[in-house]
Amino acid sequence: MSWRPALLPGLLCVSIAAAIANAVAGTYVAAVPTALVCVAVAFGVQWIAFVPAYLRRTEKFYDLTGSATYMTVIWLSILLSGARSVTALAVATLVTIWAARLGLFLFKRIHKDGKDGRFDKIKQSAPRFFVAWTLQGLWVSLTLAAALVVTTTKSSGSLSPLVVIGAAVWLLGFTVEVVADRQKSAFRRDHPNQFIDSGLWAWSRHPNYFGEIVLWSGIAIIATASMAGWGWLGWVSPLFVTVLLTRISGIPLLEKRADQRYGDDAAYRRYKARTSVLVPLPPRADAGAAAADA
Repeated sequence: MSWRPALLPGLLCVSIAAAIANAVAGTYVAAVPTALVCVAVAFGVQWIAFVPAYLRRTEKFYDLTGSATYMTVIWLSILLSGARSVTALAVATLVTIWAARLGLFLFKRIHKDGKDGRFDKIKQSAPRFFVAWTLQGLWVSLTLAAALVVTTTKSSGSLSPLVVIGAAVWLLGFTVEVVADRQKSAFRRDHPNQFIDSGLWAWSRHPNYFGEIVLWSGIAIIATASMAGWGWLGWVSPLFVTVLLTRISGIPLLEKRADQRYGDDAAYRRYKARTSVLVPLPPRADAGAAAADA
């Protein structure tokens, strides 16, 4: 892949993120929307990190950089906007807790595994690797859209019932994600060559992704109390996370990988047939036998 084809998706990513940031703009920094400044920083961090990552042909700091960018951008938005409301500070804190936890979890996992198979071919090509880092900039920018509605305005609304409800939804999603990740890590230590079908994973094949979608929905619910006009585009946050995890880089890739690894295992086919893909639901008792015989 040459650099010219890589510029188009890169430009598209930046344009989409900039358009959303401009739409949800609250305060301004020298006539530039604060949210737009934050998006520029989000992409800038990825592009700077790309250079040493490509020189070393490593993806070990990819996820950690993404998490650090979330924390940098959310607190930068607070600093630049002067937002000091309870709602704004609460949203920034929730984002920080999530990003720190997930970043450290993924960092430890990749250093234990040695690599992330998704990058085996990508990191050998500078343009393709650059696109991957640019996509992370888009991921941070769009996922934070709802949070930026709150943190880029000095008046973030009163402590309405929506804030309390949203915080409760975030806590539910965060708890599910943390428990699911810990259950899978513990299972892999004892059963390195098997698929997990216990705990939350008995009710969903991807409970961690369900938790991720729920927690960002919680942030959007909190932000709803501060949304007006184009600010309602902040709801792109949970919608983007949902599409990303269910249609693009999350579930499709993992399902394909699992099918390749365990597809000949009758127990896996039973598990897949009776277990919900995303939303935790009681296993379908009548589906497993037919799938095992298929």
